[in-house]
Amino acid sequence: MKRALLLAIQSIALCAAADLPTAKPESVGFSSERLENLHAVIQNEIDQKQLAGAATILARHGKIIEYRTYGQRDMEKGIPMTKDAIFRAYSMTKPLTGVAMMILYEQGKWLPWQPVSKYIPAFEHLKVFAGFDGSGKMMLVDPEHTPTIGEVMSHSAGFSYGFSQSPVDAMYHEKKVLQSANLQEMIEKLSTIPLNYQPGKGWQYSVGMDIEGYLVEKLSGQSLPDFMREHIFDPLGMKDTGFFVPEEKRSRFAVNYAAQPDGHLEPFNPGKSTPTDYSQQPTMASGGGGSVTTAEDYYHFAQMLVNGGELAGKRILSPETVKLMSSNHLPPSLLTGQFGIGQSVMRPGFGYGFNVAVVFDPPEAGMSDGKGTFFWDGAAGTWFWVDPTNDVVFVAMIQRMTSSDNHSLEYRSHAVVYSALTDPSK
Repeated sequence: MKRALLLAIQSIALCAAADLPTAKPESVGFSSERLENLHAVIQNEIDQKQLAGAATILARHGKIIEYRTYGQRDMEKGIPMTKDAIFRAYSMTKPLTGVAMMILYEQGKWLPWQPVSKYIPAFEHLKVFAGFDGSGKMMLVDPEHTPTIGEVMSHSAGFSYGFSQSPVDAMYHEKKVLQSANLQEMIEKLSTIPLNYQPGKGWQYSVGMDIEGYLVEKLSGQSLPDFMREHIFDPLGMKDTGFFVPEEKRSRFAVNYAAQPDGHLEPFNPGKSTPTDYSQQPTMASGGGGSVTTAEDYYHFAQMLVNGGELAGKRILSPETVKLMSSNHLPPSLLTGQFGIGQSVMRPGFGYGFNVAVVFDPPEAGMSDGKGTFFWDGAAGTWFWVDPTNDVVFVAMIQRMTSSDNHSLEYRSHAVVYSALTDPSK
């Protein structure tokens, strides 16, 4: 009772101090007229029936200049999109897990260059896939060094997701890594699967952030959902963010869609690959893709990051820790265009930090964002970015599963938003 009262007081204080302050676009250097390009791009997706609906927030200098909804939350029932709609964040859970890890970093619990096996002994004897011998038997070799925590957090440790057709990825499916009963079982399965490549010598989207979820639990003594709620969600007033949707909130849960072969959208049936219906707290909370959130909640999180780790008097991280998390940690040898996922290709000027992609040289990367912009997205199309140079935050929530057309709305939104930043000096 006492804790509930305290949280209620904190929530009221946060709302009073950070009740989404707004401003006219021109007062912070944006052109209202040119922001119509953003509205047109998103609305066109809905008109072309490529999206059911969307919710977006654009802010500069901590003031919201755009907060809009488009289309529908449920096409079949004709329910309009609302600002309080709850979305599946999928891989936009990764930055949340990254912040959880950085909180523990600030507590002196781990260091980026430490071997992950220091905290997960089951990983002490990992092998590396090295092809097949003449008889067709898989060849395994010792890693040149044990994967480090920093490599796990930057997708360069050698782990995978099971997305590709490689023999190693086939083992992820065979052992049902992502369908484990809990994080301990997941770790035990991963300890029997070889790495795809020598640590630090490649980049592959992976279960690294689920491994981080296990580390958060081991280093904190709390479950991942409890740790995030206490250290991130409650302090930031993220009242609708978690790993399931309670019954009293189910009516706000946006329907998830996927494009069919003929291009039309149908409600997405995850089947056996991701069997959760988000009706209860999962036994294996996925730090890589298990959370649900709202546009407003995630905006609080993103605004905290652009503020250097603080929002409305609640400090989550120090500015230098945010900088460590959001700096590129990949060597030039991996920034060749050879590695990536979807349209996020590691290339000159575009790398990866701890749980976020980083645009450290925008012109070289072919982007108009400010230097040091960091971001990520989710399988159902949610995306966000934080631009510390221009003090810009953008959050977009949609529910359309990744499809064969490599949906490009996220990157087009970067272009149209910055086309409207006509006076960055303001």
